[in-house]
Amino acid sequence: MVTLLLDSTQLEVALSPVERTLARRADPVRVERSLIRKVQLTDDAWTWLRGVANPGTHVRGTVAMGTWISAGGSDFVVVRRRHPAVVIDLDEAAEFDRLVLTTRHGLELVRALRLDAETVPTAVADIVAAAQVTSRRQLKSQPSTSSATA
Repeated sequence: MVTLLLDSTQLEVALSPVERTLARRADPVRVERSLIRKVQLTDDAWTWLRGVANPGTHVRGTVAMGTWISAGGSDFVVVRRRHPAVVIDLDEAAEFDRLVLTTRHGLELVRALRLDAETVPTAVADIVAAAQVTSRRQLKSQPSTSSATA
């Protein structure tokens, strides 16, 4: 699994020697935190792949690592088998348009990135969560309309 290092200014995707070889990349991928637009969790990272590996390695259903080029842009991908993954959409100023990474720490990454986020919802999940909290509060504050008959 890929190692994700997050600090107050950037996210770093640290690659093991094998991952560097398969991805054909010598340096880790570094993304300024301000360039991260959206983070999503997925159980099937293979559905998020677009284009072809260039440079990179692709063994169908087993491993996909490297830069993936498509008409929609370029993605950096580290996908292994059918493990949970995180999909990170990036701003146009970033080296890549999107990162697709299998990791067990996707949920922790989402939580860590939201700690410093503004209170304005930026993703659909935030909007849905805010709506659910609001509706729960409204339900609790409404008086009961049921009447008991004896």
